[in-house]
This record gives sequence, structure tokens and C-alpha cells, in this order.
Amino acid sequence: MVGKRTNFGVAGGELDLLRTIRDRAARGARQGSLRLGIGDDCALLGVKPGEELAVTTDLSIAGRHFRMDCHPPESVGHRTLARGLSDLAAMGARPVAAFLSLGVPRELTVRKGRGGSWVDRFLEGLFRLADTHGCPLAGGDLAESPVALADIVLVGAAPAGKALRRSGALPGDLLYVTGTLGAAAAGLAKLGETVARRSSRRWIDPPRVPAVLVAHLYPQPRIAQGLTLRRRGLAAAAIDLSDGLSTDLAHLCEESGAGAIIQAEKLPLGGTASVDQALHGGEDYELLFAARPWLRMPRTLAGVPITGIGQIARPQRGMPRVMIETGTTVEPLAPQGWEHFGS
Repeated sequence: MVGKRTNFGVAGGELDLLRTIRDRAARGARQGSLRLGIGDDCALLGVKPGEELAVTTDLSIAGRHFRMDCHPPESVGHRTLARGLSDLAAMGARPVAAFLSLGVPRELTVRKGRGGSWVDRFLEGLFRLADTHGCPLAGGDLAESPVALADIVLVGAAPAGKALRRSGALPGDLLYVTGTLGAAAAGLAKLGETVARRSSRRWIDPPRVPAVLVAHLYPQPRIAQGLTLRRRGLAAAAIDLSDGLSTDLAHLCEESGAGAIIQAEKLPLGGTASVDQALHGGEDYELLFAARPWLRMPRTLAGVPITGIGQIARPQRGMPRVMIETGTTVEPLAPQGWEHFGS
């Protein structure tokens, strides 16, 4: 996961850190749609004729989205970018550029031996995923903060009028997911006890990450799969699974004015995940999409398995939009995934 490191840590303060970030970002900005990157007051982006921009933003805060005592800095950087890339994937958009606003306590910028500072390692994780998906860091902001936080803005592009949306599902459409579900939630459940057993090490270094933790610490956004769905016209509606299947399916149904029924036995469980973790766990960053019933769906998209899990239905007055079938029992599936400010 991690190879040769680049030290971004502070030697002369903010300007030194900004300079080293700019130098590293320049490596990923030599081609593509970024016309002018870090160094001016604004970045300049160019897209192809007939394209429109897709823009998304996500905020990651220590103590809420990650734990300083559990999550390796590389994982925090990776996950910060992965969240935005997953949104682009759900729209069938190609990544164009990223903008990062990073606030950290000063001590996280101080280099500590060969491993570098917390910021060094955070940026290493972010840049490695950015390089994988051809998404250059085009700008952002840097500030001293009492708590670590990262706000990421992702810009993507898709042919005008062709981006995938949540609102296109119709009754009778079939529901599919990419990959597997619940592995991220299962990994999160194991993370605390794994760190507790390794009392001599604050973080789990990337080369030593147990397999059960990989889906949580280093989720893989489905950019290639989203592009394939859009280019081949396979998806009528799509959403990424960031808050949990039960919650994100409810979002898709609401935007489409439809209902849905899923079959519990068809859920592709990841690793040691339970059905409950697959339904409500969140942070899988897989794609959930609806497709017309007459389309022949491939078994894989860009090397990732596709599984049918149910279908879109007409909403029934006085009934929940989403239902789940377990054996011969059909019952409401309440959205129990992640919700800020929820009970």
C-alpha cells in the first residue's frame, strides 16, 4: 500500500509545507483537464466540448469520521479522497481535480524520524489514491486547528445530460450492487480491539494491515465501474453506498418516487460481515444501481462482480418505501445507516 515516502512535514512553517505539497501535487498534474494548478489564486480547469462538471464535497473530522488512536494517517488521507471519488463514480463522472482544505494541530506537522509526520503520512495516502485515478490535487487551504479535519472538493466531468442520477428508477427495474457489502462495518468493529492488542504501536502501519481491516481502512471507489455503467447505458439510476444500503436505497427511492424490495439471501456479504452490517453498516463505497429488466447485465464490471439484490416497486400508500424479503417474510426495511444529528 505504501512505498517510498515523501516528507511534507514542517521545517520552516506553513510556506515550507505548502511548497512541498505543491511540488508533490505537480507530479499528478502534467496531463488531463487541469490547466493551472497550485500557485495562483485559482486553479484553471478545462473539460471536453459537450461535457458538464460534477462537483462534490465531503468533510472528515477527527473523533467523528476517524480516530487518531486507531486510523493510520495514510488511511485517513485515502478515505478522505475515496469518499469524494465514490460520489463521482455514482454519477458516472471521470475525475478532473481535487481541492483539499486541511486543518491540523501543529504537532501533527512535525517530522518524527524516518516515518515522517502525521501530515506526511496523510498526504501519502491521499496522493497514492489520487495517482491511481488520475485526479490531481489542484488547490485548497491549510490552517492550524485544535482538531484534525479535512474538507475535500472533487470535480468530475460527464457528457452533458448523461450523468447517472438517483431519479431515473421505474417500477420493475432490477436492483444491483457492485462488489460486496458489510466488510467495512465488520472491519470497523474489529479495529478497536486490534489496536488494543498492539499496545506498543499507536497505528497499524499499512504493510501490516490485517485482511479484515482493509475494506474499512482502504476502501476502493468504483470509478471504472461507474464510467462503464454510464457509457454502456446499463444504469437507470445509481447511488454510492456510503451511509448504508438501507439508508442509501431509501434516498434513491425517494428521488425516483418509487419503492423497492430487496432479498436478504441475495446480499453479497463481504468477509465476516453479517446481514445487519451489510444493510446498515455503511462506508462500503460500492455502487447501488437500478437497471431496466430487459437489459442483459454482465457478471462483472471492470473486474468487479455484480449481484442482483431485488427490484424497484410501486410505492404503496401508508407503507414504507423499502421492504426486505427474508425467506417467506416480507417486512419494512427502515433506514438505519449513518445520519448526522440522528438519534
